[in-house]
Amino acid sequence: MSTPPPPSQPPSGGFGAPQDPPPGGFGAPVPPPGPPAPQAGPQQQPPSAQPAYGYPQTGPGYGYPQQPGTPPPFGAPPAPAAPLQHPAAGAGNDKRNQLMIVGAALLAIVLIVGGGLWYTSGDGGTDDRADSGPSASPGGDKPQDLVPGTEKVPGNPKSKTLLNLPSPVPADIATVAGSWLTDSTYAKSDLSKVVGYNVVDGGKKWELPLPGEICGATKHVSENKTAILFKAAAATPENKYPPCTEVGVIDLDGGKLVWSGNAKSATGGDKAVSLNTVTLSGKTVAAAGISGGGTAWNLADGKSLWLPKVDGEGCRDVGYAGGEALGAIRKCGQSPNYTLYGQLLDPTTGAPTASYKLSQGIEDASIVSTKPLIVAADVGKTAKNATGVSDLFVIDPKGELKARIPLASGDFAGKCGLDVEKCVNMVVGNGKLYLPSYEHQGQSSSGRTNELLSFDLETGKQTTDRADAGERYTMFPLRMDGSNIIAYKNPPYDKGGQIVSIDPRTMKETLLMENPEDKATQRAETGFSPEYSEYRYHNGKFFISRTTVSKPFSEKSDPEYLFVSFTAS
Repeated sequence: MSTPPPPSQPPSGGFGAPQDPPPGGFGAPVPPPGPPAPQAGPQQQPPSAQPAYGYPQTGPGYGYPQQPGTPPPFGAPPAPAAPLQHPAAGAGNDKRNQLMIVGAALLAIVLIVGGGLWYTSGDGGTDDRADSGPSASPGGDKPQDLVPGTEKVPGNPKSKTLLNLPSPVPADIATVAGSWLTDSTYAKSDLSKVVGYNVVDGGKKWELPLPGEICGATKHVSENKTAILFKAAAATPENKYPPCTEVGVIDLDGGKLVWSGNAKSATGGDKAVSLNTVTLSGKTVAAAGISGGGTAWNLADGKSLWLPKVDGEGCRDVGYAGGEALGAIRKCGQSPNYTLYGQLLDPTTGAPTASYKLSQGIEDASIVSTKPLIVAADVGKTAKNATGVSDLFVIDPKGELKARIPLASGDFAGKCGLDVEKCVNMVVGNGKLYLPSYEHQGQSSSGRTNELLSFDLETGKQTTDRADAGERYTMFPLRMDGSNIIAYKNPPYDKGGQIVSIDPRTMKETLLMENPEDKATQRAETGFSPEYSEYRYHNGKFFISRTTVSKPFSEKSDPEYLFVSFTAS
């Protein structure tokens, strides 16, 4: 049985210590890839358990240093294979020759304009069943059944501040992970409580006190309910670090604790199992600890569905991922000879319905999506730029590998932490995985920028999809809106951030929100470390919040906020 690390350390599954950003800021998020083949198309109905308008997101890293004047590595047009030749003139063939010249010229233009982030990367593993070749596939050549989004363009996308809430000051460091945005309420974890705010005027609607510190939260919402982890008691001088053992379900409408409970080890004893992750899929709440296995309850009444257990081979569920389906990472054996499985589970029994064995030697894995199941891993420790992921494995409903997406080049800003559901900067929709490129030098020597790109989930190949963040902006996806991609554009020092909706057919951006650029507002908006922040947008409301708060070590010139928010109408 494990206990959480003392709060003097970053939360488990984090991406590392925050860094000072380079000029121009940064950005990053989650996946939807290329045009679908016999893959299931975009959802016609909302999933049974879905994020309340935006997952917890972290921005991509700040980028590796580049020398001024170095050509941007992204989007450089490929050179034609051979110089274009004018065909020799021939009697009666002038018109045909002219058409050939025009056609060749158009081909050259297509090659230049279509030049995206194409690269080659080693496969890094042992399974050759899926073609993971790097060549790009067209982004919009295949017909797609597009689902209309619900987000509307405000009459005036210029936003104003709704509510900026000062950050609480704990005795040391505390977890405040968890934020949810519905049509009427923004709910945010705080010190040993969850508070709901009216999205019209920012006023407090309700407050739910808890006996101890919050130590985990799911990003998913089902039936307007969500789930959190918390400690059974507050810290005391005698017990500074109480374990994280309690699961609770919250009604986001009324701010009520629907039920709470814990799980005992299947091997017996009355001591509650320590937990560090929780998720939600449909009517199932599932939680897991580092070493004790996983457990689950019914969303409505808290009835136990299964208890933690470790089998004779040392196999145990180390974490779950929710949403449209319930996924798990199952770990067997002992270090350094772990064997990991990415699985889909029956949400009422916990029995695997599909299981894929990862290559030997992989110590940790994460889940990007549960429908389809996409597992992320750092194969052979080849991930670059602190992304924590070198490859994505797209698994079909039978547990077979459909495609493998190579990310080890370091050109992409999708990230995964140690927790199973800690992947960010990637969203899935339209049969594709959408993610940002790693930020790079823009037009000026000091400007930074990036692009939103995609991979086809059927083939694992990069598509020609590309949306530019714009000079000195960096972007990352927040979530899908029907078939559209909702993305945040992190601003330079003299601009406000933007929320855009991206058409998957053309990758054209539609502005939904532009935040104020005055110094005080801009500094409040950009004063969050994306490694420990959550971004939520819905219906002209935008919230950025922290997942950890700490006692200040010195006087700061700028105020520190638990969350900042904007509204556009």
